[in-house]
Amino acid sequence: MEIINRNAVEEFITKDGSAIREILAPANSSLKCQSLAEATLKPGQSTERHRHVRTEEVYYILEGRGLMETGPESASVVELDAIAIPPGTEHRITNTGDSDLVFLCCCAPAYTHEDTVMTEEPYGEAC
Repeated sequence: MEIINRNAVEEFITKDGSAIREILAPANSSLKCQSLAEATLKPGQSTERHRHVRTEEVYYILEGRGLMETGPESASVVELDAIAIPPGTEHRITNTGDSDLVFLCCCAPAYTHEDTVMTEEPYGEAC
């Protein structure tokens, strides 16, 4: 049995600009094919637009509220909302609240910087 406490994991900044703690991942557990991280965005902060080539991702909102953009769609999200992000889908989340936006990121296969492609322009506007 493996139990890793969130507070025992160091925070780092991902390629998309969010502060995360990889609670369970291949680097710190016996997991081989997925990862679980907690991300935090301060009020007004956004992740940078990006997509994952191979990874499907789930965001699960623990605290706060935000605006989720996936491809050409956008929607408000609040505590207890789960967002499915298929591989290859450009996405970004913005904290629209007055307090931290805290959410879980579940990735399969596990998150890597190498699988993350930054996209500078909003969906559909690139040349």
